[in-house]
Amino acid sequence: MRGIIKSLLGGTAKPKPVVEIRPQGIRIELSSGETILQAALAQGVAYPHNCTVGTCGSCKTHLSKGAVKALSDFGYTLSKQELAAGFILACQSVPREALTVVEIADLGADLPPPESFSGRVVSTESLTHDIVKVVVETDRPVKFVAGQYATFRTSEMTGRGRNYSFAEAPQRAGSKTLTFFVRKVPGGKFTEALFGGKLSGQTLGIEAPHGSFRLRPGNAPMICIVGGSGLAPLISVLEDMRKRRVRRSCTLLFGARTQSDLYALDQIGNLASSWLESFSFTPVLSHEPPDSDWMGERGWVTDFIANKVPGTAWDRAEGYMCGPPPMIDRGISTLIELGMPLGNIHYDKFTDGPPDGDAASGGTTAT
Repeated sequence: MRGIIKSLLGGTAKPKPVVEIRPQGIRIELSSGETILQAALAQGVAYPHNCTVGTCGSCKTHLSKGAVKALSDFGYTLSKQELAAGFILACQSVPREALTVVEIADLGADLPPPESFSGRVVSTESLTHDIVKVVVETDRPVKFVAGQYATFRTSEMTGRGRNYSFAEAPQRAGSKTLTFFVRKVPGGKFTEALFGGKLSGQTLGIEAPHGSFRLRPGNAPMICIVGGSGLAPLISVLEDMRKRRVRRSCTLLFGARTQSDLYALDQIGNLASSWLESFSFTPVLSHEPPDSDWMGERGWVTDFIANKVPGTAWDRAEGYMCGPPPMIDRGISTLIELGMPLGNIHYDKFTDGPPDGDAASGGTTAT
């Protein structure tokens, strides 16, 4: 009789898929088509995130059990090594099975929560033909961890904001005067207005801090690789280390196209001269004219990793990289080939957004 009644009523309702989030041990139910991140936030779970569209990498998650449908290609943001290790993006993942178990890759429990501020551009200084140093004054002190970034919006902007990494050491009580390195994106509304002087004095909406790129504790040798405006978060990390008198050896490789694309060399020199352990700095130029007076290294910056740090115990060293995705991807592959564990590699991919949107990141994909 029960079977007949169920048949007449169309059977029992299909149970909703369940996701278990570790290490918290929280279980959430998902509606049809709902992503892991959407369900987690709707049910009050403090899940790391920022962009929600698969470009920032803040919601990088390890898939421990089950399978998911990817709404967009994870490979745009995650490295092939991370994909092979089972990492996904929670904001682009719809569970396919009744039970999915995930582990949040980086809880960032020691990171301050983001807040909303208002600010204005008080000065700009050209560093290269397409990178400016921007100083912003906010309505109240902003607290952040070295390596994080802020999201900017103007009153005319719709959709996502523009993300730029802090380019200075944080202050214990926060700071109302903040420094950023911003690269011009041709056709980008925000940077076109900034480089054209149209944002000076204009009120900006700022949300900060975001991102999980930061120094990890310990005394392992640091291999730092940067390209373009990716110098900003590493300058923040290194200046903070100097201020706190952290003792760790550091090798810094700076990739640029030509001599005219190098900047902050005096600041790097000051860091090197006051560093408490060994500090090696090598700029590498990829498109310097062959007949120029450049006597330094030429080629791709990632090709010089092994040569510049001979004798390194790669199994205990740590990699810190900030810059364009191709550089990051090559760097990850090289470091892993040399023997560095994937978990010791931390990076911030600087990606360009849609044609009308400048950099989607001044630091977006962070790990």
